Amino acid sequence: MLLRAYILHLVRATARRDNAQQLREACGVPGGLWPAVDGANMSSTDLSDVVGAQLFEPEYPFTLKTGEIGCFLSHRQIWADLQMRDEDAALIIEDDAALDPDIFPRALELASSNISALGYIQFQTRTAEGPAALVDTNGPCQLTVPQLGGLRTTAQMVSREAAAHLLHLSEIIDRPVDTFVQSHWHTLLRPARIFPSGVSDIADQLDGSTIQSGKKPLLEKIGREFSRGRYRRAVTRLSAQSNAPLKGGLDHG
Repeated sequence: MLLRAYILHLVRATARRDNAQQLREACGVPGGLWPAVDGANMSSTDLSDVVGAQLFEPEYPFTLKTGEIGCFLSHRQIWADLQMRDEDAALIIEDDAALDPDIFPRALELASSNISALGYIQFQTRTAEGPAALVDTNGPCQLTVPQLGGLRTTAQMVSREAAAHLLHLSEIIDRPVDTFVQSHWHTLLRPARIFPSGVSDIADQLDGSTIQSGKKPLLEKIGREFSRGRYRRAVTRLSAQSNAPLKGGLDHG
């Protein structure tokens, strides 16, 4: 199993540069920094060329932020780059991550042993609830395929085949990349997860999120919470009804 590491780094986020360089060394996988697409520098024409609406159920209730668009396009670039290389899979880590030197190597070994069968494995930063099928373990690290796919793209491993599949399905986007990957009723690829993974999010210790915007008025906040709750209920329902293979991976039958 040949792996290549991609450390996603937004060039203007200078407060994260040292951490990004440290991640490249600490992850233990050959690779380098990958310059993230800066959605804030994209023209309105470029943005409209890649963003659609209501592409699949449920309709995403929010307008995509430029940072979310840039993040999705960054992952698509990596998925595409992987197709032109000899490596079998990509280890993608965002520049606001931290790696536990005791736990992460175990999680990495666990993911490497199973990525060819599962296609997409998240190194999760937090626990999850709901049904999940246990696939494998390594020390404290548990690899599962949950019914409800997890969010966050702090770190993940993606096989070349899964990357090509997701690339094909995302020529036009209508939701953030983690929400898209979660939608296995649409992609027919259930994202697996490892927890504990030895990966944590330290954005607040660096410069905060490069995607989230500032505080919103109370009424707008209430409206967004209502829309978010309705969307999550639909995601839970569709996840339970999904035809994606129950054990993860792509269905070749």
